[in-house]
Amino acid sequence: MRIPSKVLRDRWLDAALPLVNESGWTSALMAESARIAGLSDEQQALAAGNGVSDLVEHFFDRAAEQMREKLPAIPLDGLRTHEKVAEGLYVWFEMLTPHRDAVEKAVGRGLMPWGAGGALKTSWKMADVIWLEAGDTATDYNRQTKRGLLASVIPPLVMYWLSDPDEPAMRAKITQYLALAMQAGQTGGKILAPILGGLGSLMRPGRA
Repeated sequence: MRIPSKVLRDRWLDAALPLVNESGWTSALMAESARIAGLSDEQQALAAGNGVSDLVEHFFDRAAEQMREKLPAIPLDGLRTHEKVAEGLYVWFEMLTPHRDAVEKAVGRGLMPWGAGGALKTSWKMADVIWLEAGDTATDYNRQTKRGLLASVIPPLVMYWLSDPDEPAMRAKITQYLALAMQAGQTGGKILAPILGGLGSLMRPGRA
C-alpha cells in the first residue's frame, strides 16, 4: 500500500529540522534528511516534488495544524473576533518557536510563505485557518479582503518575532499590526476588494 504523501512529508520534515541550523534549506539538506528518513526516490517525488519549497511549505502548514489543535483548549468564548484572530496568530508563533532557526534560514533563502507562486498560497492558507478558527463566516469579497489583510501582516510579524521578543511585546505587536490591517480595510476596502477577491480565487483548492 502506498504511504500517504503527508505521512512521508512529516517523516522527511522530522529528519530535516535538526539539520537546518547547520545546513540551511538546501538540496544537500533534502538529500541527507531523505536518507535519514529512509525515503526512496519515488517517495521523495510523492512527498515533495518541488523539493525544498514543498518541505518549507509543509513546515509552516504543520505549525498551522498544531495551532488549530491547541486553540480549543484556550478559553476564547469571551473574546471579540479580532482578539481571537490575535490569539490564533500568537499560538502559531508558539508552534514555530522550537524551530526559530529553521524560520530564520527560510527567510535567508527567500522561502517564506509570502513569496511568489505556491509560497504565497501558504500565507493565504494560514490567514484562512486563523479566520475560520475565529468563527468568521464572511463570504465573497469580504472574506477575501479579511484574509488578504491578515496575510499582509504576517511578514513583518515574523521578522519581529525573529528578534525573540517576550510574550507581552509579541502580543502588543500583533495587536498593533492587526489594528493597522483593520484600518487599511476600512479606508481602502472598496479598492482592495477586487484585487484580493481575484487573488483569493487563485488560492482555492485545485488552483496552482
